[in-house]
Amino acid sequence: MSPEEKLESLGYSVPEVPAPLAAYVPGAVTGNLLYTSGQLPTVKGELNHVGQVGKDLTEEQGYEAARISCLNCLGVIKSHLGDLSRVRRIVKVTGFVSSTPEFTGHPAVINGTSELLGEIFGEAGAHARAAVGVSALPKGAAVEVEMIVEFE
Repeated sequence: MSPEEKLESLGYSVPEVPAPLAAYVPGAVTGNLLYTSGQLPTVKGELNHVGQVGKDLTEEQGYEAARISCLNCLGVIKSHLGDLSRVRRIVKVTGFVSSTPEFTGHPAVINGTSELLGEIFGEAGAHARAAVGVSALPKGAAVEVEMIVEFE
C-alpha cells in the first residue's frame, strides 16, 4: 500500500501546500534531503487550532493540531517529490507547542505527528525529534511542525 493509500485508509488526504506567511519557501532540497518550513494546523487555508495548550486547548486538541501540521508537511513533501513513495526516511521532526509555562506535555502533543508518520511510513517514519514549548506561534497557532526527509 502506498503512503497516500495508507493516509486514505486513516481518513486523511495530502493537502495542497499552504501559502507561506512571510518571505520563505515551503520546502528546500539539497542533495537527497528535503527540509520543510514550519507548517501550522491549517485546513483549506483556515487555521483551526488557535491558542495555548494548557490554557485554551487540551493536550488532546494539541495532538490533533500536530497531526494536521504533519499533513501540511506531507503536502510540501509531495509537491517537491511528486509521490510520497519516494520518501526513504523521515530524518528529523521539530515540533513547537504554544503552551502555558506550567504545561509539560509537549512530547505527547508532538506524538500526533510522530505516530501519524509511523502509521504511514512504518520503520521509515521513525525519526529524531525535538518537542519544544513556546509562548506564541504565528497567527496564534497552537502547534508548528517542520521536518527533514531523505528521499530517493
